[in-house]
Amino acid sequence: MKNYFINIALLAGALLVSAGCKEDAFLEEVPLDFYSPENSFITEGNFNAALTDLYTRVRAIQSVDGGANLYSEVLGTDIAFNARLDQARLGSYAVSLTPQGDIPRQHWVRWYKIISNANTIISRLGTSNLTEAQKKVIGAEARLFRAYAYHKLVHLYGGVPLITEEVTSPKSNFTRAPKDEVLKQIIADATDAAANLPAIDAVRDGKLSKAVANHLLAETYIVLKDYDKAIAAATEVIEKSSLRLMTERFGSLRTQPGDVFYDLFRVGNQNRKSGNMEAIWVIQYELDVIGGGLTSSGSPLNNLERVVSPAVFSISDPSGRAALLDNASASTLNSGGRGVSFVRPSDYYLYDVWGLDPKKDNRKLDASVTDLRTSPFNIVRDFVYTNPASPNFVGKSLIDFPAPNWVSATWRWYPYPSKVTTPGQHPAGLIADATKQTLRNTAGATFRDMYQIRLPETILLRAEAHLLKGNTTQAAADINLIRNRAKAKPVSPAEVTLDYILDERARELIFEEDRRVTLSRMGKLVERVKKYNPLNSPNIQPFHSLFPIPFSEIEANKDAKLEQNPGY
Repeated sequence: MKNYFINIALLAGALLVSAGCKEDAFLEEVPLDFYSPENSFITEGNFNAALTDLYTRVRAIQSVDGGANLYSEVLGTDIAFNARLDQARLGSYAVSLTPQGDIPRQHWVRWYKIISNANTIISRLGTSNLTEAQKKVIGAEARLFRAYAYHKLVHLYGGVPLITEEVTSPKSNFTRAPKDEVLKQIIADATDAAANLPAIDAVRDGKLSKAVANHLLAETYIVLKDYDKAIAAATEVIEKSSLRLMTERFGSLRTQPGDVFYDLFRVGNQNRKSGNMEAIWVIQYELDVIGGGLTSSGSPLNNLERVVSPAVFSISDPSGRAALLDNASASTLNSGGRGVSFVRPSDYYLYDVWGLDPKKDNRKLDASVTDLRTSPFNIVRDFVYTNPASPNFVGKSLIDFPAPNWVSATWRWYPYPSKVTTPGQHPAGLIADATKQTLRNTAGATFRDMYQIRLPETILLRAEAHLLKGNTTQAAADINLIRNRAKAKPVSPAEVTLDYILDERARELIFEEDRRVTLSRMGKLVERVKKYNPLNSPNIQPFHSLFPIPFSEIEANKDAKLEQNPGY
């Protein structure tokens, strides 16, 4: 027994000596009863869950989710303005874009949260149980998210703090990196992603792929004036990625009246599984699924229909009666859903880019104007009274018989692109009366998946790189790939300019591309707002080409100076 206790004492002493030699390891706390970075990044499932969070965060930024963001990607640019004249929602640059404003703060905080979470994923790969092959793919996916977030930040704010390591303790000494340094980090991350991510036909719908990485490389190389590399990266997407423009009718409404451009934006038609071969990155929504972002009783996300469509439910006919069959609802066929008119397309988009005169009746386009993208299927240019209690006007056009309260408040009706809504395809839970084809007043979401990147944008990036390199012939050839699909008149090399490319982007990509980032990247924001946006033209100033650095970030950064952008 005595020997037993001696042996226990010797063992205890040995353990104490061992612990004393490794104090850091002994004192290191690893939580066992709650999740932390130490125990949450071990298995492939752990990392996939963290990546799913990044997809969810991007989706929230690109949707209206209750924040003040409210489509500031397009509001106050050349293609759209605030129809309600709400100054806080970019009705006025001077009011909306201040260091204390919510729009600059929301973008800054949200994109940096994606960077922070991506950095955690990358840093924790080394201590995980993943194979080397798994580490490469997961690391590449996280790096591409980081690159994409910096792509948004650098064109919204200019040079920004460059953070590429996990921040594990409070830090208040950030400084702004030069813009070129941020762009080079985007190149480094996107290059890694292009090398290690699967091809687009090998990933699930909605997942990042080599094509997304190469698209981002092409756009960033243009900014760095390395046009050959931009062309090469774009060519990888256009010609070597199993992608192609859709030229024939397809998908859920292919047997109904419409055209191929209309089909691109119908329910269920955005992903490769539907036969769509031009979608590069599609934001995924699932109806009535927890975390899916859409519900059949009304949804807080994806409110493109609500903010862009005109508020026709509030129109009265010339006799003062309700314009609609049920003005508490909105017609699924004629009105674009339950619109509230926060984001109105500009006359530049509705008329100028198509060569139309806004003072003329454009319901029946001149025979010389041939472009699928401005067909009645794709831009709704007429509204028809539907209230049978108004026999003098039911079935007649608002344009022919203007309503007094429309004339006095033009946000109640204006032409709009049909891609923002899903006429006839709303969930059953939002149908007030199927026979009358009316919606409940909780409608407002766009009930389809949303394009983040589509092949025509990559083609226009390559055209831009060819143009800036001096090759207008090849630039025109690229643009005509898109115009030919739209059955539009081909552009000649002599007509190709940066402004023409921006016009073509508007025709093809309105409410898909981040127009503010595009204009800022090209140095065209202030110029084109002054030229095409009468609401914002008087209040935009040269310094508004960039957002201000949020004052809350400057104030919290007490141990170093976070420089404010000039003018703020």
